[in-house]
Amino acid sequence: MNENTCTEISARCREMTSFLVMDILEAAQRLERQGHNIVHMEIGEPDFDTPECVKEAACRALAENKTHYTHSLGILELREAVCEDYLNRYGVEVHPDQVIITQGTSPAMFVVFSTLLERGDKVVVSDPCYACYSNFIQFPGGQTLPVRVHENDAFQYRPEAIRECLDQNPKAIMLNSPSNPTGTLLSADRMRTIADMGRGNGPWIVSDEIYHGLVYEGQEHSILEFTDKCFVFNGFSKLYAMTGWRLGYLIAPKPFIRPMQKLCQNFFISANAPAQWGGVAALREAGDDVQEMKTRYDRRRRYMIDRMRGMGLRIDHEPTGAFYMLVDFNHISNDSLALAYDMLEKAHIGVTPGIDFGPGAEGYLRFSYANSLANLTEGMDRLERYLRNAQS
Repeated sequence: MNENTCTEISARCREMTSFLVMDILEAAQRLERQGHNIVHMEIGEPDFDTPECVKEAACRALAENKTHYTHSLGILELREAVCEDYLNRYGVEVHPDQVIITQGTSPAMFVVFSTLLERGDKVVVSDPCYACYSNFIQFPGGQTLPVRVHENDAFQYRPEAIRECLDQNPKAIMLNSPSNPTGTLLSADRMRTIADMGRGNGPWIVSDEIYHGLVYEGQEHSILEFTDKCFVFNGFSKLYAMTGWRLGYLIAPKPFIRPMQKLCQNFFISANAPAQWGGVAALREAGDDVQEMKTRYDRRRRYMIDRMRGMGLRIDHEPTGAFYMLVDFNHISNDSLALAYDMLEKAHIGVTPGIDFGPGAEGYLRFSYANSLANLTEGMDRLERYLRNAQS
């Protein structure tokens, strides 16, 4: 008996797709246990240590026995720090009562879509987009409404393409800028136009802002600059190298807070108490650490672009945010999953297949530069040898 034949497993779990980047990572780990050296460019996890000020704040919380359940919305000090951060960065005023602290950004997505969607409600998503969005939307009974974004337009939404979907009465439009998997930003003009679509009885805007702060050219914008009819996801994993701390938050209109709070109380109780105190230090004290990480990410980004172009790979629009680049490999194979496994087996480099992010990314591979320059250099050398053999 397996998951496909066991009738006791719920349909919504049987129908859920796997997160292919994790399948690749776990295959890479099996090869590592066999003694192979793998260069990891598949996973979007910072290779930096968490800033010392954050660790010290968490240790103080432990020493002071701040180890009990917190308020289900999160400690007030952290919610206030989130509001200060959005005011300083974007000039928008958020009240602490609009902020819910969660165990990473993924629970924030679960809470928002579980609160917002009735069965059959549609959410506009870009194609390609972050692999897990569809499962977060579909699990509570929603449906995705994909809108293709194109490389020749820097993978930005075209507002006119979204307008064509409005006759299907979507409940929400999903934004992610800087984007995973493309590393590109949505322009302020396009974001404003999309926000305007939500006026009155239009769809809600849901903005994933987890990569904010990791921008090397241009300027990221919060959806809160353009509308208050929105939900925002953000967190500490990427900007502050705190993936294992599992700390995130959501910002929502006040009428939604109590229903969302009930979900948090029932499913999560509260976020980790010492981690929340670490989050306060991250927002208020870790600016120099963040700047150093950004400088090094940018150096890696520029190196990867130069090396890939030197191999004849096309990068028409340089990625300017997050730590990803989505690169076209259709001239090698239009089966990105098979290609990713072949690269792993033959070249010992881990990359993410584009199909993980939707049909619009089939034939592409996503590379993460959240790894040391030395490792990325070795990875690019291996990729160059692999391509020479594949094209010979």
